[in-house]
Amino acid sequence: MNVVIALVVGAITAQLLRIGAKSMLAHPGLQRHNAVGRLLPTSGGILIVLSVLVVEAGRVVLGAVGVGNVTDLSIERSEVLFAVFGFGLLGLLDDLLGDSSATGFRGHIARLFHGDITTGFLKLFGGAGIAVVLVATPGFATGRRLLIDAVLIALAANLGNLLDRAPGRTLKFALVAYIPLALVLGDGAVGVAIAPAMGAAFGLFPADVRERLMLGDAGANVIGAVLGLGIVLGRGEVSRTTALVVLLVANIAAEVVSFSKVIERIPPLRWFDQLGRRPPPSDGVANPPPS
Repeated sequence: MNVVIALVVGAITAQLLRIGAKSMLAHPGLQRHNAVGRLLPTSGGILIVLSVLVVEAGRVVLGAVGVGNVTDLSIERSEVLFAVFGFGLLGLLDDLLGDSSATGFRGHIARLFHGDITTGFLKLFGGAGIAVVLVATPGFATGRRLLIDAVLIALAANLGNLLDRAPGRTLKFALVAYIPLALVLGDGAVGVAIAPAMGAAFGLFPADVRERLMLGDAGANVIGAVLGLGIVLGRGEVSRTTALVVLLVANIAAEVVSFSKVIERIPPLRWFDQLGRRPPPSDGVANPPPS
């Protein structure tokens, strides 16, 4: 029940922030064309970061005045806060300052060898650093566990970015991953800790899938990282290793094949990907959707 409440509160908070931040999101510096040419505000996922901050601050304040049983931040909730701020910042930098001239691991590494540090490389390298800190924070971890868990979180964040190539896609696949994870975690500390972030993300789904905003890397990065962190904090070694293998295969596959082309060729995936989306402009002229 606590998880459901946290999900709902996260979703409502994200919606209220989206309504209140309309003028901020309309800033010319945030406008980007999406895959079908519509001009939309990017980095809408920063609202997930702000929502988690509001929810956690609210929980502590209410606990301090005797409402509820929360009076301080648990280690799990502190880690989620660090994850959303860290991965959100790296994603925001890439959204605002990045370019498409270098893509994938190979593209960013190739640019590095030419003396050019891209925002994509900062996102990958910085994400690995954040993941290491997250894994080490609860206490001493063996070298093997530190490596496995840190790579898992970093790859999960990157996979969120790789899926963010169509309206609603990242959130749809995040929901598929989150439902079984939430059922396993239940009302435990980890389940409650990640729920506000996931609720805020799903609260932005209507705006994302109907092309009123783009999550951007600031959102996709955070969503993947939070799911990865949930697995690391809440599951045993077998589950974590299995998840790492799946994420590793998916990330490597993205270097050689296009997820969009694969989804388009498989009817069930194509139907799922198109579910809820607006049809592309019939006349080839893309205009921003009404807010």
